[in-house]
Amino acid sequence: MSAGIHPSQWVSAQGQYAGSASRFAAYLIDLLASTVIYWVALQFVSFVVQIVTGSPVSFHRNNVVVVIVYVAWQFLYFGFQWAADGSTWGMALLGVQVVRADGMRLDHWRGWVRSLTFPLGFLTLGLGFLGILVQREHRALYDVIAGTAVVYAWDARAARFRYLARRAEPVLDEAAATTLAKPVDFAITADGLSPAGQAGSQAGSDAPAEAGPHPEPPATGETPPATDG
Repeated sequence: MSAGIHPSQWVSAQGQYAGSASRFAAYLIDLLASTVIYWVALQFVSFVVQIVTGSPVSFHRNNVVVVIVYVAWQFLYFGFQWAADGSTWGMALLGVQVVRADGMRLDHWRGWVRSLTFPLGFLTLGLGFLGILVQREHRALYDVIAGTAVVYAWDARAARFRYLARRAEPVLDEAAATTLAKPVDFAITADGLSPAGQAGSQAGSDAPAEAGPHPEPPATGETPPATDG
């Protein structure tokens, strides 16, 4: 995993690397699905051509054109799905997903490169798949070329949920501690209980403007006493 990745992005790479059994089973499912779709499409084209021309048309497996189109269809089937979200139908069914070698979301172009280089596993007489068995990251030859890896998708999601939960706990604890750390004193006023600060301000506003003794005014007709000086 790259050292330059932010810790919040590590969780996308925490799913375990998928093993050979899961990947092979997913490939068999995809191979079956793509083959069925292809031959259904051929039958549909044959039916349409027969209606338009009035003569039956059949496609045989030994036809070179049919084989070339089938290989191109396999490239589109895998490449489009890998480029879209990193998983094919078979991989989604078994819970595995293609990601970048650093664990981040797969780039679109990497999905197409992986599909283009996937036949190298067969063209090398199976040696291209050897990395799935012996390498720690279980990366085949086409994974190394495309810079990809295959992980269990549900482990990555669970790891992300755990990470988000751990990040939320300190924030909640700090907010609760701040609230509990502020005591509120109450004082008895004429209106009932009120916080001490408000009671003091209210008492201050009700107090007379001047404090101290007030001399009585002299009676009418009397001369005020003289002062020294």
